Amino acid sequence: MEKGKIIAVNKRARHEYLVLETFEAGIALNGSEVKSIRAGGVNIKEAFAKIENAELFIHGMHINPYEQAGSFNHDPLRIRKLLLHKREIKRLIGQTSQKGLTLVPLRIYFKGGRAKIEIALAKGKKLYDKRDAIKKKVMNRETEKALKQHRKGI
Repeated sequence: MEKGKIIAVNKRARHEYLVLETFEAGIALNGSEVKSIRAGGVNIKEAFAKIENAELFIHGMHINPYEQAGSFNHDPLRIRKLLLHKREIKRLIGQTSQKGLTLVPLRIYFKGGRAKIEIALAKGKKLYDKRDAIKKKVMNRETEKALKQHRKGI
């Protein structure tokens, strides 16, 4: 999937959740929100997606007020609609009804001049899963370091 300029990344999502599948969705925004996102004033660390009345919404996404908007500014924490095809939403309804599956945002970016959000169907990791992931990272880092040292010696 070709991505444009990445604005915000939820690094913690991949640590806290096991990502099963990703979706690209549009975001219904006001004009001042688009300008604020272009300036990098968005935070998705506490955000989550929720399906209500066969529509997908994102809660907890903070978009800073745009300074030049004046009285036409937006509410920073308002609930925003995500734009997906109906068949994708129906599929997500079926999958999120399973125990333990949730929708978390991974990143926000611009593609073709439009703001897009990558959401993931994810399952929460247990503490031991997180520990295993950290161990694997450390082991990979050490093997790469050893290979680098070995190559320098040759």
